Amino acid sequence: MKKGILTVAVINFKVETGNKELNLSRMIGFSIAAAKRGADLVLFPEMCLMGYDYFINEEISINEKIKSTETLHGPSCLALAEIAKQYGIYIVFGASEKREDSNTLYNSAFAIGPEGVIGSYQKMHPFETESIWCEKGESPFMFDTEWGPISIGICFDTYQFPELMRHYVSKGSRLYLNPTAVVEEIPKECSRKAFINYYAPTLEYGVLCNTIFIASANLTGFDDVNYFGGGSAIIGPKINAFFETDVTYYAGDKDNVQEGIYLNTIDLSLAMCPLFKNSKYTGKPDYRPEIYKKFL
Repeated sequence: MKKGILTVAVINFKVETGNKELNLSRMIGFSIAAAKRGADLVLFPEMCLMGYDYFINEEISINEKIKSTETLHGPSCLALAEIAKQYGIYIVFGASEKREDSNTLYNSAFAIGPEGVIGSYQKMHPFETESIWCEKGESPFMFDTEWGPISIGICFDTYQFPELMRHYVSKGSRLYLNPTAVVEEIPKECSRKAFINYYAPTLEYGVLCNTIFIASANLTGFDDVNYFGGGSAIIGPKINAFFETDVTYYAGDKDNVQEGIYLNTIDLSLAMCPLFKNSKYTGKPDYRPEIYKKFL
């Protein structure tokens, strides 16, 4: 029987652009600190190993970007795998990735568990300038845990392509991870309001329509050029007196830019995913993928 009670930590992370050694050291430190506070799973943001701006900087050659990029079983994953093994936790973080036999780059999220490196998800929908340096991923990715399958989408995947999250939920995922890099466009007027109005409602909609939990970890503060908005949070369903889904923030705050760990324990039994269960009225799920395929 899969477990229901899970402690999740999301990290508001401030990168040092291009300084992999320092960023990795701080990721290890945050992972250990979160584990000591009871975390079962620690989520870091998109592209946190080298920084987001490093890879969209066209003044840095593609050869330098390839050189700084690691494979799934590269030294950074292996270093974090030692921490995951020592503390019995899962760690998910964003970084560029290349295959063992290719210099093609991807914007990826690496998943590591107590038994070692699990696998990676390659972002299926690179955002604007990301397409200058990375290829599109082709496959969804979930990893099995004692809490059931946990799924991953990266940033633009989550906000503009709800089909991916819907697919994961149909396959049994009750927790969706969103390593992200959402910019707050300071010093433009009302930049914080604009950030929140884009970032938060799309995540909240994911909870409302799927009745699942979402953990989102964002970069915060200045990278090289961009200022990232933080707001890392764990959100999920709160069943109200009318047996309808409401959204609540279990940890973190969409308005918080302070670097740090935001952690809480969640009950995945509240992720009832009703669209994918047999309706008491029809005996069939409301979700109808066989019909949607005909639209294509």
